Amino acid sequence: MSLSVKLITYPTLLLLMMTSSSCTTLSYYQQSISGHLEIIRKSKPIAQVLTENGIAPELRKNLQQAIAIRKYASAVLLLPDNSSYSSYVDLGRQHVLWNIVATPEFSLEPLSWCYLIVGCLTYRGYFSKAEAAIHAQGLKDEGYDVHIAGVTAYSTLGWFADPVINTMLQYDSAFLARVIFHELAHQLVYFADDTEFNEAFADMIAEYGVRRWLQDNNLTDDLAEFEQTLAREKEFDRLVFKYKAELEILYQSNQDADHMRRQKQAVFEKMIHDFEQSRSSWPGADDYKMWFNSGVNNAKLALVLTYKDLVPAFNEMLIWHGNDLRQFYQAVTRLADCDKTSRRQFLASNLLKYEC
Repeated sequence: MSLSVKLITYPTLLLLMMTSSSCTTLSYYQQSISGHLEIIRKSKPIAQVLTENGIAPELRKNLQQAIAIRKYASAVLLLPDNSSYSSYVDLGRQHVLWNIVATPEFSLEPLSWCYLIVGCLTYRGYFSKAEAAIHAQGLKDEGYDVHIAGVTAYSTLGWFADPVINTMLQYDSAFLARVIFHELAHQLVYFADDTEFNEAFADMIAEYGVRRWLQDNNLTDDLAEFEQTLAREKEFDRLVFKYKAELEILYQSNQDADHMRRQKQAVFEKMIHDFEQSRSSWPGADDYKMWFNSGVNNAKLALVLTYKDLVPAFNEMLIWHGNDLRQFYQAVTRLADCDKTSRRQFLASNLLKYEC
């Protein structure tokens, strides 16, 4: 698998979109390229922004931090060294785009949509929240469980120089580093048609990278806060995986639809009750209150599972390679020759033998 950065011009990309026989509609591609062109058009080199009069002190600090994080990503984490995250754009909104996730009524397996260049993904992104809502409603009308998730950043996989976006600067520097490391990891390793693998790999690299970055810079207080964030996430993940297991048993039971529908709702109600009961002993549980209060369905669980299900296996794989990132990346890259089933089998094995 080649890890080189690819270059493509906008006219070429537009021509590919307009002549594609993909099941994805032309109107979807039009909104995608329009949204991305807006970002590129409004982007400015960070070096230029830092020289502008009247730049807010907080923005200056964040952009200087982004430069340092970007350098660290390539120098230490061995992530692609290119012009991504050397520019900045303020879109004036909280999310850069909105992803739709949908599952059948009695399944945690998300639908997938296929696109040019990137292959099939288990989510569908819109640069307009209103457009996302319209498409989501159509899926709901067809009987699917649907979730719309706001997104702070996305990767063009090295086809374009991705900028730092204002949506990435809403929280602390650890969050910014995590986003940059995650998106650059997609540029390093990306297998078409395997969203779960790609997202878990990027999530694991981001988590590992932030921890190491904070340690290397002696940011002790920030590291302690980051570890608390991870502890909260792992408690949340524990709940998701617990009720994933219950739902999978239910969905494989071959009971009639009305009974399964009632039982499904009962499982979600039990999950919410479990969350409420654990809040007193779960520091930071209120961070997830909105997630539960807005309702729980298959699609919301599926999105969490997409990012988290394979992370422990990748962590074990890195440890097995003695925390040597170069060897780890080479081992992951070799899995390009495997199909999804073989990749899962390898990650679930003792990692001693590579076979496809």
